[in-house]
Amino acid sequence: MENLTLETMIAVFEDIFGRGLFWGMVAAAVLITAAYLYVLIRDRELSMRKFLMAQLSMPFGAVAAVMFVQAMTDSHLRDIGGPVDLIVLLGVAVMGAIGAAILVYTAQSLFRGTSNR
Repeated sequence: MENLTLETMIAVFEDIFGRGLFWGMVAAAVLITAAYLYVLIRDRELSMRKFLMAQLSMPFGAVAAVMFVQAMTDSHLRDIGGPVDLIVLLGVAVMGAIGAAILVYTAQSLFRGTSNR
């Protein structure tokens, strides 16, 4: 891998997760992001109650993301070999936490409506 390109990264992720699962995750991320943008435009403000619940879900999202990636790669925490591995693991955790918060906020807004402010 001489150059880090988008095509290279897609190939690596397809190899790790499998083509179907990877593109399914991409589609789910696009749909959830579109729903989140819809909710933000529809409501025109953030509900602090929903935002708090979304923030409380973040640790669970971080742990779930790390466990999911470790299951897909057949690795364990004991396999962390250096600083780059730790940075990648923390990046996965941060992305899982953010994804969980967006998912929870969006789900609350779509299913409970705007009356729960």
